[in-house]
Amino acid sequence: MNRLREWLLKIILRKEVPDMAVVYATLIVKGKKTIEQVPALIREQVREILADLEVEVG
Repeated sequence: MNRLREWLLKIILRKEVPDMAVVYATLIVKGKKTIEQVPALIREQVREILADLEVEVG
């Protein structure tokens, strides 16, 4: 079910899922959000962005 949802979001939103991952990563860096507050659908993408920025998350 999760893969189906992700596939549908990619089709419907096209580029917006990666864009939202960047938004959430920025909010985490600024201390406004935590990784637990990121939707599960894009959490791994956010972790990858944070790793590229060398930001430690729990």
